[in-house]
Amino acid sequence: MTPTSTPSGWSSGPEPGELRPAVVQDARTGRVLMLGWVNDEALQRTRETGMAHFWSRSRRRLWRKGETSGNVLRVVEIRLDCDGDAVLIQAIPAGPTCHTGQPSCFHREPDGTELLPPPGQILHRLEEAVRDRQRRPAEGSYTARLFAAGLDEIVKKIGEEAIEVALALRHQSDQRSLEEAADLLYMLTVGLVARGLSWDAVLEVLAERRGLSRLGGSEPEHASGPSSSESL
Repeated sequence: MTPTSTPSGWSSGPEPGELRPAVVQDARTGRVLMLGWVNDEALQRTRETGMAHFWSRSRRRLWRKGETSGNVLRVVEIRLDCDGDAVLIQAIPAGPTCHTGQPSCFHREPDGTELLPPPGQILHRLEEAVRDRQRRPAEGSYTARLFAAGLDEIVKKIGEEAIEVALALRHQSDQRSLEEAADLLYMLTVGLVARGLSWDAVLEVLAERRGLSRLGGSEPEHASGPSSSESL
């Protein structure tokens, strides 16, 4: 997909051109994936192909992310910062972004200690916390009790929360509606983790429906929301 946003004020320079840092962010989750360097040519190739291109300072040449690994970055949007000296690329990654096999290049502490990839949205932080409770049940943990009760109980709770959201939206205050919606998202997170699924997978479905991602896989068998050919 060719990016629709065109940064303005992009100045040319001698080869390799004026280099600017380019932060790459997962367009679905908000997770920071990598930092690269771009010049005029890299930006132009990115816009023409819809695939992220960068300038290699060590090899002194243009390169396309994933040209050897196949882990390309399909660009959704390109933004320039207020001073015109840095770039934000929002993209859909096809596989791990880091050459180490990690989803994000930012997976180490300053002393070199390995860390989990940085989470993106609050839903991903919640998902990580729920997974931790599944792996390491803690005494007194409501989430651990739900996992112990089994999927049938979790599904029942999801249904109850969905009804409470509907009632709050129709009859209760804005604050109560928000609180009930938060409860539903929590319970949905527990259900997804119990099934071995993730919010990333849910967001991928949404991205496919909006035409933002075509990374393989089959179309969903049933979708109650608007399809990719319909307006939201």
